[in-house]
Amino acid sequence: MRKIVVIAISFIVFLSCKNESEKATASVNPEVQVSDVVSVSGRQLMVNDESYLIKGICYHPVPKGASTKRDFGTLIQDLKLMVEAGINTIRVYSPIEEEQVLDEINKAGLKVIIGFGYNQGGKNDIVSGSFVDYVNKYKNHNAILMWELGNEYNYHPEWFDGDIKNWYTAMNDAAALIHKNDPAHPVTTAHGDLPKELASSMSPNIDVWGMNVYRSVRPETIFKEWKEVSDKPMYLSETGADSYMQIAKDGYAQGVNELAQADATDIILKATFKGQDICSGVTLFQFTDGWWKAGNNNVQDTGGAAPNSTGVPFDGSPNEEFWGIVDIDRNKKKVYDVVKDIYTNVNKTTN
Repeated sequence: MRKIVVIAISFIVFLSCKNESEKATASVNPEVQVSDVVSVSGRQLMVNDESYLIKGICYHPVPKGASTKRDFGTLIQDLKLMVEAGINTIRVYSPIEEEQVLDEINKAGLKVIIGFGYNQGGKNDIVSGSFVDYVNKYKNHNAILMWELGNEYNYHPEWFDGDIKNWYTAMNDAAALIHKNDPAHPVTTAHGDLPKELASSMSPNIDVWGMNVYRSVRPETIFKEWKEVSDKPMYLSETGADSYMQIAKDGYAQGVNELAQADATDIILKATFKGQDICSGVTLFQFTDGWWKAGNNNVQDTGGAAPNSTGVPFDGSPNEEFWGIVDIDRNKKKVYDVVKDIYTNVNKTTN
């Protein structure tokens, strides 16, 4: 009887330990527990103490006819196209809820920049503090590269009682909270163009400054400006060109014009990677055309609004549904081959 009791107690203890172990790893598949440490050194982004050049793409896949809801139904197909193009980083505008999506991204050898919004109704957002729950759940997932706070919020002081300082304070506090909970991944933001002194002085906890830069085909002009005001790393969180010319200009005909997009992107990416001493890379805008941005969601419309868009090459008009390197059916546009050629051939020693 005593032997049976001992065995029974031992079995209970085993089950208890097993349950505790399962609880400890329940947030992340143990096969993708973190093995990479992301950090910054001087102006460089580092992964496992080696310089990491972002060759990225912005990714918000919305099917035909849908409104704004992201759908990962084509993820495997999309990842194959990304890998072929030499893409190593995906930037998303809101947290990926499906762990299997993160697993597939990791399996493909890519990393992801996870964006958090300020007020998303209490769901993984900054104002409620719930974003840190997501950080803690996935901070050990090997797909994570950085945590991003906000996208072009500097253009919208009206979201913060008319005072953008309220946003910079909230962003800095959120970054500090991430540092406390996850020291293995830097915190970034996607600032509209060059951060002014107010932004950088009020947000010292931002590790890497992302900048959405639309300066026609001259993104490199921001590198010198950044070098003069900060010694922190930066990257282009958005830049690029669309495949519709609102007017004929610079030798490009009005209408759908994939050549204009391809030529502009070629110039932009080559200029970006020549500035690797300042810039840690780019997440090009964007992977697929987005039919949800203007007019009828079942057809591809021209138009759409975007802040600070007069610098869109070559016509200064942000036709928001034409920015993909592939179309909505995943057919490769002319720009895809440009991205593939540059991404697969660039390296950190290229100047």
